[in-house]
Amino acid sequence: MRAAPVIAVTSGEPAGIGPELCLRLAEPAAQARFAARLVVLGDRDLLAARARLLGAPVAVRDWQAGAPAQPGTLDVLHLAADAASLPGRLDPANSRYVLRLLDRALDGCLVGEFAAMVTAPVHKGVINDAGIPFTGHTEYLAERTHTGRVVMMLAGGDLRVALATTHLPLRDVPAAITRESLERTLRILHADLRRRYGIAQPRILVAGLNPHAGEGGYLGDEEITVISPVLDQLRAEGMRLTGPLPADTLFTPPILAQGDCVLAMYHDQGLTALKYATFGNGINVTLGLPVIRTSVDHGTALELAGTGRADPGSLFTAVEQAVAMAALARRDGSPA
Repeated sequence: MRAAPVIAVTSGEPAGIGPELCLRLAEPAAQARFAARLVVLGDRDLLAARARLLGAPVAVRDWQAGAPAQPGTLDVLHLAADAASLPGRLDPANSRYVLRLLDRALDGCLVGEFAAMVTAPVHKGVINDAGIPFTGHTEYLAERTHTGRVVMMLAGGDLRVALATTHLPLRDVPAAITRESLERTLRILHADLRRRYGIAQPRILVAGLNPHAGEGGYLGDEEITVISPVLDQLRAEGMRLTGPLPADTLFTPPILAQGDCVLAMYHDQGLTALKYATFGNGINVTLGLPVIRTSVDHGTALELAGTGRADPGSLFTAVEQAVAMAALARRDGSPA
């Protein structure tokens, strides 16, 4: 029997809820939930201090690849923070530390040390305040792996929503949706629904960009000039695509039952519905990377940091999905 896969979990912004969510992974019930070894990447002293602050019965020990898991013990791959951190108080001095956590997890995945990476939330604003251009995990990991295009998808329950564009101002969205970009997005989405989820013939529901999917061109013509031609081309290749569909009725049970995933044209078009339906248990998945990466679907929640009230549901689900994807990759014999 092969050893359980090792999943790397980055602890994220130290002033946010990420560290205390990671502490919850040491609970015996959580450890029993995952068919994997978990290693948290972060500052061991910071994590131990947060456990003391919360009165959490968690022991922090240095990660050793061959050591068995211990109930109530958090295995930590230590990377030192650059500055002391207090819950709820952002400090740009720790921005490079946050990125080092991502780099170490990614590097470990690329060489096979880790089977997948799961990320706790980071704070985009404070990273930018440190003078580091940063728009999000998705874009950062794509750049670090020299991946030309990746797809951001959120999932919860039976609902999966991928995005044709991610963190863009609304005024920039129409120009960003070209025939080439949409085709590449759909090819990645189709391939990773097969590779990461084991869906042999994915059914993808594609939203229109404009209200009522353009109303035959009266409310915008992107559905006619861009979206429909791409869908027709890919349908001719055998992809099962439905759309472009009006987004205001797409997220209803009868329509959703016809697909395995929705492709929304912009961030809030798709994620408002997803988070309403699944918040607290939804996850973020980056498709198209050479590694498996899942994440929580929420932010750093600075107002909850240090209170012990943060819900670990999304992190637990992200770990669970990473384990399932790693198992599928292992079964199929692929590297990730």
